[in-house]
Parts: sequence; structure tokens; C-alpha cells
Amino acid sequence: MASNNNTVYIIAGPTAVGKSTIAFYLAKRLGGEIVNCDSIQLYKYMDIGSAKPAAKEMNALPHHLYSIAEPEYNLTAAEYQKLALQTIDEILSRGKTPIVTGGTGLYLHSILYEMDFAAVPEDDGARRRELEAMAEKLGATYMYEYLSAIDPDAAERIHPNNTRKVVRAIEAFETGTNVRDLDNCRPNTKYDFRFFGLNMERERLYERINKRVITLIKMGLIDEVKALKARGLNKDTPSMKAIGYKEVLAYLDGEMPLKETIYEIMKNTRRYAKRQLTWLKRYDGMIRWIDIEQGRTVGSVIDEILSAEQE
Repeated sequence: MASNNNTVYIIAGPTAVGKSTIAFYLAKRLGGEIVNCDSIQLYKYMDIGSAKPAAKEMNALPHHLYSIAEPEYNLTAAEYQKLALQTIDEILSRGKTPIVTGGTGLYLHSILYEMDFAAVPEDDGARRRELEAMAEKLGATYMYEYLSAIDPDAAERIHPNNTRKVVRAIEAFETGTNVRDLDNCRPNTKYDFRFFGLNMERERLYERINKRVITLIKMGLIDEVKALKARGLNKDTPSMKAIGYKEVLAYLDGEMPLKETIYEIMKNTRRYAKRQLTWLKRYDGMIRWIDIEQGRTVGSVIDEILSAEQE
């Protein structure tokens, strides 16, 4: 079994693949503690739409960085990075094993790499020219994947081939931060990362996504969004731009019927899952993929994760 000295497990993968369940049982097996890496699960009162772990699981073992911010507050990737690394260090200091799980690509990157989130100075368009040169060198697909990772909502509104708009959206996001080229960040060598990616056959994953959307509606997603709206949150609130919340908000504002709302959530979630997988491919030299085949037990997945250390 791994030493807890500086070992950090990461359980990644597309939405609805079962990351929370695997992370929970891995933590039980190791006596570990879970660290959230999902940008919406950070917020209070956004439990159903963000698919937070059930209260029973939360109470069974330590979970960190869930429901820590008011939904009106825009918690940045820079703030997340600081909180996550502090949390990991605190867990390790107690001789426990941190297990990071969640699907927000930029947050994951901020743990794996030494990202500089310093303020961006006024540069008279220098950054835009830099991004345009990057697009010419690396191509439209790379730039769109980059935008999808840092601002999924903006990516939803822009066609992947509209490089001019993609560049403008990246530039707009970077106002106040200095993310720069993600592929040129230095690896974070402080920790011994055990990085696992969960995946399954695409059709089955999409079926799981569709079923989960129906489940979230039945659990009370619409009432959850109504309550957030009553707090004064609206379509311009950053947290409300998350998939599930923005569509239900449009429904409550009379912009589309419920059936279309549910379909939109399903469609947008499937697209997001596809982008998550594309993002994770950048870690092919670091990540070990685990196929969640139909009928496979959670225990066998945990066994594979732990046996990988012996190879």
C-alpha cells in the first residue's frame, strides 16, 4: 500500500462515470479523505444540480471543499488552487491520504502543475496577439479545447471553428488572471500523484447521463434553482452558468418548456463529458485509464487502482 508521505490520488473522468463512488470506496479502503475538484460543488445550496455526494457519504468520512462558498461569490481558479493545496498538505500532515476527485479541468491542472495566476497588466493588446499567434501555430481545435477548460459556458456559445471569437473569449476570461499556455506550466513535483481516469463505452455513458438528468429533476432541481433565483441569482451570476442551472433558469424565466429544458440539459451534459475526455487526453503520459465495463464491481476497480502501485 502507498505511503501517505506525499501520495495524492486523483480520480478523474467524464461526468456521470462514477468518480464520486470510486473515490469514496478508495478512501474507505485507504483511510483517506476526499478533496473536491468540481467548480460548482464548491458552492452552498447547489447540491442537486452539481450532483454532490449524498449526505450519508459526506458524514461517513472526511470530505473537503464542498459547500464552502456562497453562490453569489465568484470563486476563482486561483483561489481554488490555494485552498486545494493547503487542504492536501493538511491531510498529509495528519498521516492521511488525499483523494482528489471532480471534473473541472482547470482546477485539476492547478494541482498537477505550478500555474501562475498573477494579475495581468494592461498590455495594449499584446496578449491577444499572443493568442492569435498560438492559434496560428496550434490550430483551432487546441484553442477551443483551451477555452472549454477555462470557460465551458463561453465555449457552449461559440462554434469551434470561429477562432476569432474563441481568442476573444480566452482574452476576456484571463482579465484578472494569468493562465497563459497550459502546456508550458511546470509539473508540481511536491507530490507523488497516483492519477487514474475512469471511462466507459460512449453510448453507455450517454445513457447514464440522460438517466441522471431525469433523476436530478425528480430530486428537486427545479425547486433548487427557484430558491437560488429567490436569493437574487440570475443568468449573469457565474455559478448559475453551470449546466443544469442555466437551462432551468431559462425555463423559470419562460424561455422554453420543461421538456425542451430537460433535453437541453442532457445534450449540454453529453457535450461537456466529451470535452472532459478530450481535456484528459493531454495527461496521457501521467494518467492510467480504467474501463468501467457493464457489470463491473466497485471493489474490482479499487483493486485495480491499488494493484497499479505494484507494477
